[in-house]
Amino acid sequence: MQDTLVLMSHHLCPYVQRAIISLEEKGVPYQRKYIDLANKPDWFTDISPLGKTPVLTVNNKAIFESSVILEYLEDTQVQPLHPNDPLDRAQHRAWIEFGAATLNDIGGLYNAKDADMFSKKAEDLSKKFARIEQELGDTPYFNGAEFSLVDVAFGPVFRYFDVFDQIGDFGIFDTKPKVIAWRKALGLRPTVSKAVTSDYNERLMKFLEMRKSHISSLMS
Repeated sequence: MQDTLVLMSHHLCPYVQRAIISLEEKGVPYQRKYIDLANKPDWFTDISPLGKTPVLTVNNKAIFESSVILEYLEDTQVQPLHPNDPLDRAQHRAWIEFGAATLNDIGGLYNAKDADMFSKKAEDLSKKFARIEQELGDTPYFNGAEFSLVDVAFGPVFRYFDVFDQIGDFGIFDTKPKVIAWRKALGLRPTVSKAVTSDYNERLMKFLEMRKSHISSLMS
């Protein structure tokens, strides 16, 4: 009997996108249930002790935190996205955490209240991508020709810049040709594009406008 998987989701959450990409890569049947994080229902807070998405329920048993969800899917489903070698797997897990730190810097960028802070956060991001540039080879994905969980983690990272690029050129990817090529390859991956709804860009634009931050002023 096949497990019933339901992913508690939010339209803009990059960590939800990670889980969706993995599920799509593995061809696992699942349902999405969207949560209004500004008005969380009691049943959701009961299964999400941190009050965050994603949460994956498996036959009504809840798993919270995206990294745990990804590892559960690796343990239970076909199409492994981690390398076989234990050392390689550990290194990939470390770069997935680097992806989470990059998402934190993106949050700092869109929440920056003035131009000086915005420039500092843009420089922080530029340095992170410069470090990644050193790790990438000449093939499309982080692990060469094989799509891995590191790619799963960075698909949502690059998606922010599809919207940021409509606001301005912040120079974050300057002199980083391998990162640019990686970004392009991930953008063309069908499972990455399926991770969000068709109105994602409009939703993110509206979210950014409401931040009352420096990037909001650039939009107006």
